[in-house]
Amino acid sequence: MKHIITIIQKQLKDTLKNKPILIQFIMFPLFSIVMTHAIQIQEMPENFFVNLFATMYIGMAPLVSISAIISEEKEKNTLRVLLMADVSPVQYLIGIGSYVFFMCIIGGVIFCCLLNNVTNTQRIFFLLIMSIGIIASIVTGASIGVGSKNQMTATSVTIPVMMIFSFAPMLSMFNDKIEKISKIIYSEQIRNLINNLENGGDCMQNITVILLNIIVFGTLFSVLYKKRGLT
Repeated sequence: MKHIITIIQKQLKDTLKNKPILIQFIMFPLFSIVMTHAIQIQEMPENFFVNLFATMYIGMAPLVSISAIISEEKEKNTLRVLLMADVSPVQYLIGIGSYVFFMCIIGGVIFCCLLNNVTNTQRIFFLLIMSIGIIASIVTGASIGVGSKNQMTATSVTIPVMMIFSFAPMLSMFNDKIEKISKIIYSEQIRNLINNLENGGDCMQNITVILLNIIVFGTLFSVLYKKRGLT
C-alpha cells in the first residue's frame, strides 16, 4: 500500500505539470456546466447535455490519460527507477489505475451534481454507472500504453480508439446503422444506462456487454503485459 500511495502522490504532482492530462479531467465537466446553463431548448430531453458529455467523458478521459501516462514513463525510463526501488509492476499499475479512477470520479461527481429532477438513489446509481465505464476505459487505455513502444505510437493508436468510444454513442443517437454497430462497445451501453436512469427497467443486457468489454480488453492487457511488460 505504501508503494501504491506513493505512486498516486507522484502522479498528482505530475498532473499539475502536465497540462494535456489535466485538460482531459476538466474539459467535459466544464463543457457540461456551460452548456447546461447556457442553452435551453424547448422539448429538449431532461439532462441532455449532462448525459451526453458524461458518456463522452467516460470514453475519452480515462483511456487517453492512462495510455499517455504509461507510454510516457516507459519512454523516459521512469519505470526502471521505480522497479529498482522495489515497486512491482502490479503495484505500479494499481497505483496508476487508482489515480486515474480517482481523478475521473471527481468529474463524475460534478456531472452528478448537475442532474435535475432525480432522486438521491438515482444519483448514486449514476455514479456507479460512471465507475464501471471508467474502469472499462482504464483497462482499454492500459492495454494501449503497455503495448506501445513509445509515446508517439501510443498516441497514434489512442486517438482512433478514443474517437470510437467517445463519439460513437453520440452519433448513434442520429444514425440507426451506427447504433446497431455501437451496441457492442461499452460506452454505448453506458449511454443507454444513463439515459434510462429515470425509467429503471432491466439493465442486465447493458451490464453484460460492458463486462464482456472489460474481459476482452483485460485479456488483451494480460497478453501484451506478458509480451512486453513495462520496459
